[in-house]
Amino acid sequence: MFKINVNGTEYSCQDDMNLMEYLRDVLQITSLKNGCGEGVCGACTVLVDDKKVRACTQTLAKVAGKNVLTVDGLSEREKEAYTWAFAEAGAVQCGFCIPGMIVSAKALIDKSPNPTPKEIKEAIRGNICRCTGYVKIEQGIMLAAKVLRGEMQTNAAALSGAGVGTSIQRLDAREKVLGTGQYVDDLFVENMLHAAVLRTSYPRALVKGIDTSAARVYPGVEAVLTAEDIPGTNEHGHIFHDWPTLIAVGQETRYVGDAVALIAAQTKKQAREALALIKVDYEELKPILSPTEALADDAPKIHEQGNLLSTTIIKRGNVEEALAKSAHVITQRYSTPPTEHAFMEPESALAIPQEDGGILVYVGDQSVYDDQHGIMGILGLPAEKVRIVSKLVGGGFGGKEDLSVQHHAALLAYKTQKPVKLTLSRKESILVHPKRHAMELEVTTGCDAGGKLTALTAKIVADTGAYASLGTAVLQRACTHVGGPYQIANVDITGLCVYTNNPPAGAFRGFGVPQAAFASETNLDLLAEKVGISPWEIRYRNALEPGMINPTGQITDEGTAVKETLLAVREVYESNPYAGIACVMKNTGIGVGLPDTGRVKLQVCDGKVLVLTSAACIGQGLATVTSQIVNEATGLPLERISFGVPDTFVTPDSGTTTASRQTLFTGEAVRQASLKLQQALYKCSLEELEGMEFYGEYFGKTDPINSDKTNPVSHVAYSYATQVVILDEQGLVKKVVAAHDVGRAINPKAVEGQIEGGVVMGLGYALKEDFPLQNGVPTAKFGTLGLLRSTDVPEIESIIIEKNSSPLAYGAKGIGEISSIPAAPAVASAYHKFDGKVRTSLPLRETPYKK
Repeated sequence: MFKINVNGTEYSCQDDMNLMEYLRDVLQITSLKNGCGEGVCGACTVLVDDKKVRACTQTLAKVAGKNVLTVDGLSEREKEAYTWAFAEAGAVQCGFCIPGMIVSAKALIDKSPNPTPKEIKEAIRGNICRCTGYVKIEQGIMLAAKVLRGEMQTNAAALSGAGVGTSIQRLDAREKVLGTGQYVDDLFVENMLHAAVLRTSYPRALVKGIDTSAARVYPGVEAVLTAEDIPGTNEHGHIFHDWPTLIAVGQETRYVGDAVALIAAQTKKQAREALALIKVDYEELKPILSPTEALADDAPKIHEQGNLLSTTIIKRGNVEEALAKSAHVITQRYSTPPTEHAFMEPESALAIPQEDGGILVYVGDQSVYDDQHGIMGILGLPAEKVRIVSKLVGGGFGGKEDLSVQHHAALLAYKTQKPVKLTLSRKESILVHPKRHAMELEVTTGCDAGGKLTALTAKIVADTGAYASLGTAVLQRACTHVGGPYQIANVDITGLCVYTNNPPAGAFRGFGVPQAAFASETNLDLLAEKVGISPWEIRYRNALEPGMINPTGQITDEGTAVKETLLAVREVYESNPYAGIACVMKNTGIGVGLPDTGRVKLQVCDGKVLVLTSAACIGQGLATVTSQIVNEATGLPLERISFGVPDTFVTPDSGTTTASRQTLFTGEAVRQASLKLQQALYKCSLEELEGMEFYGEYFGKTDPINSDKTNPVSHVAYSYATQVVILDEQGLVKKVVAAHDVGRAINPKAVEGQIEGGVVMGLGYALKEDFPLQNGVPTAKFGTLGLLRSTDVPEIESIIIEKNSSPLAYGAKGIGEISSIPAAPAVASAYHKFDGKVRTSLPLRETPYKK
């Protein structure tokens, strides 16, 4: 018998078990989160007798007789202080890491009521955040300490107004700070079964037989499913249906994350133990581990149609002639690795069978409608029988666009007619979901004697791994953005997207542009050196202005502010000897002729306006942004505006949270609906409009990538940015200055948070992050991915440029993706100044971060 005191209440348990599992699964105290299960992420941080520990590394035996504190056990004064301080600082984005951060902050402030910035950094070093870049979390802790010392009141910095351009507090801050908001793995329902998935043992092997007999009779097991149990179509996928839900007997596995069998049991332990009893007869085959191997004439076909998934070609002008006449030409080869999203919340889904024969699935990802379409096909059900509802999403960055657990949980629930929850361990998560594309790039850039760019050629080969996911689109963005935000009349770009037996690659913040920008921006520095001008100067001389033509032929609009971002960083760049620079652009919206629509309904209910849209918030703060747009258009106060959760039975389809599109697309739909509501409010009070709905829709019309127009519209908008990275005398990054053309900042503080988080992710990509593979098998754990911690992060200065006069969403453009793109090439540029070496692969070698 083990007795512990949790938040002032004594509990006893007969058997020893993991402390985190006891708190979450038995006591259902879900404020602490299971982020990694390896003791490295800090999401499960608790206090044990006032000492900070990670619950996932503790057992009941270790803490028996001791006092355990989670955020639930904070005093009311502490709860109010942390809630206000973190909301005021803008410290909350996806929120998954925040309760652990609060516990670490309490441990520090209890010991040191007036902490220094350095002490705060050290205090949260064991807590990883992938969204915020830590800056605003540190500011939040400093504010909380002031409140708890009595030096500041929690309403001290309250702002009047809530419209566009106001840095209001996030509407979901309280539930995320105190851990009361629910992510999928926080859900528990009666008679819920737990699922486990058997993955293949080999990246490429023929499955000759599957013996599930021992698992079927194991105590507690209620279902064991293989491919033959799928009632609908086995394959699914975004662009091509090439990804099997389960590998069938007679099929080849294509990567080590492939699922072979599913189990549903009464407990997690039973499901895991039964999984080990399934016997699979494999004929191991030699995996194809590189695009070069895959494209060889004698290479086995990974998919029936061959190993070349797609080809992208963009040509304008006469490249050969332009290069021949150029005063200077640079050709370099570049290599970028696969990288892991490392969102803080591992994938989880809870599926519940319905009395009408349908299925309800709770998810935490980037599009409930994408989930619905995939599950409909697998179960063979119509849309009215498949309901998908989103809970909070603990980060995504593109890594939660594909089916990972949703379909498996739904299939098991459909077969057992009982609720089934499937949550991936961190190890499984790293194994399963698509990564950032590894790319090989050869870029040639030419200019005249004065540094004006004349031509660019690029050959890009992307390793899309085992399945297509969004590989074709990622390759397209790499190709359409490799020319950068510059005027280049002659371009010749060819991209190949290739299947291999490596883990799949798909959407990842930046969507192909981080790889392309690293190559093309480094080439620009080398050209500047040949011309005899500064890297800043060559960018300024070639930067796009309104009315110019970008490298893919689109005419730039009046809101183009590339030069403004360059001017904003000129002084800091030129005044530091070891400063590097990079200038980039990034599309807003899917574009290239594909359907792209934002949709919303404003429903007047109980005297409030309820914003209904399927657009997923994955940390960016969509509820707050849309509420501010409603306020701007109607004048209604925030307390009369609420936000519904994405639900395929209730909310209109506003597309996937991807391509930096939701603030513009869903924001514009909200603006249109709000203007209709405003007109109605001229004649009636809000109470008199009870039950009415106001619909808004925005369709982004664009031209296909192979359009024969002279000046096609590839995307409805582009954002632009320039970042400067400054090294100290030891070669460590000491400051980043990030100037971003965001069109219009709906919530400036939230925009700053997006920039800071993107900068830190970009620094990680440049300096430390990697995803090593051994014969196609990932070897990294969460703690060895190279993620930056608070103590690694330099000073970050954000400069917001607002120039856009477009009425769409009051002028807002995307910020989520572009914030992560310039850092890597800017870091490479800084090291080139530091030691004269040209680094052409990521993460950068021969730096203090990567010897």
